[in-house]
Amino acid sequence: MFGAGNQGRSGGRRARLRRAAALALVGAVLTGAAACGGDGATDGGKGGKDARTDGKAPASTPADGAEDAAESAESAASAGSGEPGTSGTSGGSGALSQRDLTALAFTDGEKIGKYTAGEFSLGEPQGEDYTADPATCQPLVSLAKGATAFDPASEVHRNVDVAEEMVGATVAVQLRSYNGGGAVGVMKALGAAGKACAGGFVENRAVAKGQYLKVEPVKAPDHGDEAQAYRFTILDVKGTLKLYEYLTVVRSGATTLSFRADILDTKDIGKVPEEVITAQWKKFEAASTR
Repeated sequence: MFGAGNQGRSGGRRARLRRAAALALVGAVLTGAAACGGDGATDGGKGGKDARTDGKAPASTPADGAEDAAESAESAASAGSGEPGTSGTSGGSGALSQRDLTALAFTDGEKIGKYTAGEFSLGEPQGEDYTADPATCQPLVSLAKGATAFDPASEVHRNVDVAEEMVGATVAVQLRSYNGGGAVGVMKALGAAGKACAGGFVENRAVAKGQYLKVEPVKAPDHGDEAQAYRFTILDVKGTLKLYEYLTVVRSGATTLSFRADILDTKDIGKVPEEVITAQWKKFEAASTR
């Protein structure tokens, strides 16, 4: 959160203006408060599995989620460790190499409609310095190394935004490839976190804390072997402003494609821009099936 996507292409007036806008908004969302409660929503998994007719997520606690995540990790781990280029079970073939994964990602300067892709100049967004309290919620904050029992063997990160907009939607597009059943395990951990943390949690960073009020499943795209999508409602320190962020994760074999969208405003953008998800998926699918 906190405009993670705005760590993108460095230099120039636009970058300085966006950083200034980000700092102004960050001042409104820093908080040391504990997470408070909230309701769930309709299921965000591909195909709408486990959806409830009353529109509420199943009741659960962080402890329940921890047990689910542990069981998911144990189940996926039994799929085998695998090696790049070798066969794995449940999650498809072994992890893609760094070179192969990079070839499947957006290139620096690539146009996606009104959006432009670029490399992150300040390192990996939502990296290892982002943690969650309770820890069960970690996959919702970051899927970096250490976020789950499964670390990616290769990963590529891209920033996608509108060059002309000082304050606008940005999307962190992150591709990660795993050995063995790692990608399946990551998706199970993400699903367990989505249920256990529906009522909120706290995101910790080096100099800030963000209070998530709600984690709501939303409609996931029909791509890959499975997909999940979530809407986050985040409260500012005074309890008056609500910020919104969206996360969509698609799994195809041993690789996950993650899209995290936010905006430097209290406006609700409604979802991760479809054109960004579709363009990255088509590029990934076309190259990976050659």
